Amino acid sequence: MNSIVRNVAVASAISTDEFRGAMRHLTGGVSVITAGRGRDISGMTVTSVSSLSVDPPSLIVSINRAASSWPLIARHGVFGVNILTADQLDIAERFTGKGGLKGAERFAGAEWTTRASGVPLLAGALAALDCEVEETIERHSHAIVIGRVLDVVSSNRTAALAYWHGEYVAIDREEDAVRLAEVSLPSRHVHARGSR
Repeated sequence: MNSIVRNVAVASAISTDEFRGAMRHLTGGVSVITAGRGRDISGMTVTSVSSLSVDPPSLIVSINRAASSWPLIARHGVFGVNILTADQLDIAERFTGKGGLKGAERFAGAEWTTRASGVPLLAGALAALDCEVEETIERHSHAIVIGRVLDVVSSNRTAALAYWHGEYVAIDREEDAVRLAEVSLPSRHVHARGSR
């Protein structure tokens, strides 16, 4: 395996607020990462899930090593990725730890299932992926986790939950396609009139 590590010298320090402000412009799909088995479970809300490869099916997620999910992922070597629908905002909020909810408490009020790895997967998520840890790379406060996808459960829902500028945003494929068509129609008519 080839690995390239570079030391980059930074001329001036970038403040945490500057960096956070810049990253708020990046829209992220909202997922809940689940880890553990039985009652020894936890999870966290993230926007850092990204596809790595389709052959073999694999993904990347960035996990804060201070999070309660990290020791469970490290110990068991498996985790779940639950891509949330637009109407699962309450689940996203619960897994941020708001209200002091911890561990198994965060799972209350929703239906969960398991697949090959045994981690909880959210019934009714846009997609739930059962993953095995292939590799972890620890950098700074986080670990980059490469997960091999063992199983996928998809729904026919079309509205996703995203996070942008510090707020949750609903993205609906069908509704947003209609809105885009409405916006683009006037420009077509203008060109048609102008060509007469």
